[in-house]
Amino acid sequence: MNDELIAIAKTQAALWSIDPALVCAICEQESSWDPWSIRYEPAFFDRYIAKMATTLSPTEAHSRAISWGLMQIMGETARENGFSANMASLCDPATGIAAGIQQLKKLLIRSAGNVPIALNLWNGGSNSSYGPEVLARVDKYR
Repeated sequence: MNDELIAIAKTQAALWSIDPALVCAICEQESSWDPWSIRYEPAFFDRYIAKMATTLSPTEAHSRAISWGLMQIMGETARENGFSANMASLCDPATGIAAGIQQLKKLLIRSAGNVPIALNLWNGGSNSSYGPEVLARVDKYR
């Protein structure tokens, strides 16, 4: 683990009044603390992006179907939340974590503060073990 990345995650979490240990656990689960981690999600592209792809450049369309950086925030989610910079900048630790925390805060509000439900929403509900795996990592960051 990188102490500098953990410090960035904890600082960003505190700015949004989110449990810093939870943010760190998500970073570990999603990217193993690799800020350059990206993953193309073809099913996400097909389901959410393809219908609007004709109004976007091919690069923009495909970048919206990539999960980016430490928290693996989806490009489309970042855009929906007002992120207007180049998607690759989501690999900058502070930038990507801030975008991820913004989405996590929305999901926590939507789930009335229920962390397991928010984690299920974060993961898109496709992996029932995701929430417990993240929560099992939280204590190491307290």
